Amino acid sequence: MRRPPEFAAVAAVAVFAALVLAAGAGAAPLPAALRLERALPHKGVAVEHLRERDRARHGRRGLLGGGGGGVAGVVDFPVEGSANPFMVGLYFTRVKLGSPPKEYFVQIDTGSDILWVACSPCTGCPSSSGLNIQLEFFNPDTSSTSSKIPCSDDRCTAALQTSEAVCQTSDNSPCGYTFTYGDGSGTSGYYVSDTMYFDSVMGNEQTANSSASIVFGCSNSQSGDLTKTDRAVDGIFGFGQHQLSVVSQLNSLGVSPKVFSHCLKGSDNGGGILVLGEIVEPGLVYTPLVPSQPHYNLNLESIVVNGQKLPIDSSLFTTSNTQGTIVDSGTTLAYLADGAYDPFVNAITAAVSPSVRSLVSKGNQCFVTSSSVDSSFPTVSLYFMGGVAMTVKPENYLLQQASIDNNVLWCIGWQRNQGQQITILGDLVLKDKIFVYDLANMRMGWTDYDCSTSVNVTTSSGKNQYVNTGQFDVNGASPRPPYSGLVPAVAVAVALIFGGFSRR
Repeated sequence: MRRPPEFAAVAAVAVFAALVLAAGAGAAPLPAALRLERALPHKGVAVEHLRERDRARHGRRGLLGGGGGGVAGVVDFPVEGSANPFMVGLYFTRVKLGSPPKEYFVQIDTGSDILWVACSPCTGCPSSSGLNIQLEFFNPDTSSTSSKIPCSDDRCTAALQTSEAVCQTSDNSPCGYTFTYGDGSGTSGYYVSDTMYFDSVMGNEQTANSSASIVFGCSNSQSGDLTKTDRAVDGIFGFGQHQLSVVSQLNSLGVSPKVFSHCLKGSDNGGGILVLGEIVEPGLVYTPLVPSQPHYNLNLESIVVNGQKLPIDSSLFTTSNTQGTIVDSGTTLAYLADGAYDPFVNAITAAVSPSVRSLVSKGNQCFVTSSSVDSSFPTVSLYFMGGVAMTVKPENYLLQQASIDNNVLWCIGWQRNQGQQITILGDLVLKDKIFVYDLANMRMGWTDYDCSTSVNVTTSSGKNQYVNTGQFDVNGASPRPPYSGLVPAVAVAVALIFGGFSRR
């Protein structure tokens, strides 16, 4: 789970106001009487805090420096949240586990492998959330289908090989886990096997109650930021490649294909589409995934700003134990390798419109403009192996901080990965794009897309079309408002389709 670090919003706004007030000869005239309006909610988060939360998430693997068969049907998981770090800063879904089933809110995270939820009893686990959701605790003793995984189990052996499990000397001892983050926060617990419930929407548009027995983590201890209530959820839903990820488990059971896709809405209301299946839309381009990596690594080769290639040695992006480029939906912001950060920021600053005024607040490069960002700021292109480009619009590297009448304060949301040469592309970059994680062919694809519209999804058995407003209850009840339908076309895929953040 990668939470965000708090921006120096107050300081930036203060400098912004001073800059506007001081505008005089040679500058465009501004109103003498100024009214400072927050462009974001009063409970906004400063970028320093956003960075610290991401750093806590990545610290376990040393990513951030500077601080320490056949497809059964379409599966619909209602998901809420948004990429806006000042409102939510994460996307989360609901999963139903146990017998009888209970519902749990879990963050969607392509940067980790394990599904885990808070269990009862739990030390340090929050019991309430600022996201206006009801938190629950899983109790394996009250589920008739639950069983603890012993260290002698083959699934535990596989997890031990990837450092996702810890065991005592006895083969009959519980298969445990401990995930520790850079600032000392973390979680620990043990693995259980139990039933996950979901709706399978078949090609004939019939909805069937489905389930599968999976292994997931039962967390009985949390520390550090995980104990905080502001953005608390019940756990993490890892979409990684290892054997104990739900993606791998459902694929091995013949429930879903070895490919998943997402399209995350960038609006404040959030939402989007997450599909266990391959989205097929015009404009999708693909580049190879780097094999034998614990994350979804890509071969980034160069960065172009306003048509000009940045003077960065391409060897800086070569994947190794200490370098590389990672795609991670569990990270709120984006982080550039230390050696690439200054060239990037300098190129952005040099390419802005002449009407844009620059300021620096606590090391963050910010800008004041009364024009649209698309007309005032340059487009960035990331080039990957095979000459494949990812377009990064200004909204994907800037964060709006405040406004004074018609003038808006924007700051660069990409952060320096202090002392590290790892680049992490989080939700700030991923939003408003389709991403396809084709694990069968070890490649990743993307294209710009309006994630509020429908998509075509294909699996090995055919193609389906979905509208992303359908939310079906696990027990086959009517769709949850405001969602109106899920329309399958030809064959069957497994989909996680989620709508706006309606519970706020």
